[in-house]
Amino acid sequence: MATIYDFSEKEMGGKDINFADYKGKVLLIVNTASKCGLAPQLEGIETLYERYHDKGLEVIGLPSNQFHQEYSDEQETNDFCQIHYGVTFPMTTKILVNGKGEDPLFTYLKDTAGHGRIKWNFTKFLIAKDGSMIDRYAPLTNPKAIEPDIIAALKA
Repeated sequence: MATIYDFSEKEMGGKDINFADYKGKVLLIVNTASKCGLAPQLEGIETLYERYHDKGLEVIGLPSNQFHQEYSDEQETNDFCQIHYGVTFPMTTKILVNGKGEDPLFTYLKDTAGHGRIKWNFTKFLIAKDGSMIDRYAPLTNPKAIEPDIIAALKA
């Protein structure tokens, strides 16, 4: 059976993101969309990243146009996230989170969390240091509300 460490993605700049490199780290994985009304969550996610990165938190943003709210050009997405929300955590090339052609990582995350289809942008997955799923958070879950779970995972 696959684990989170069996997956890889491609960062917008072309660099490979190999999840095996994150063994022993807490991971927050988020499907993002720049033109979504929930995009201001990027600021809160970045705050968590800045606050806990040195303690072992890694954040990966995976832009998706599944719900028709992402720029067609990845440079435009990257610029938007950096200029408006100060994003410094890795952002991947665009992916699909549901259906035909969905990214295998999201197939794995959905199967592991057991909550079915991604219903909207900014669904969040928190992964423990050992690679196990801690929780899946709904799109409307404010990043600040996840902070206690991140702190507990970092201490575990």
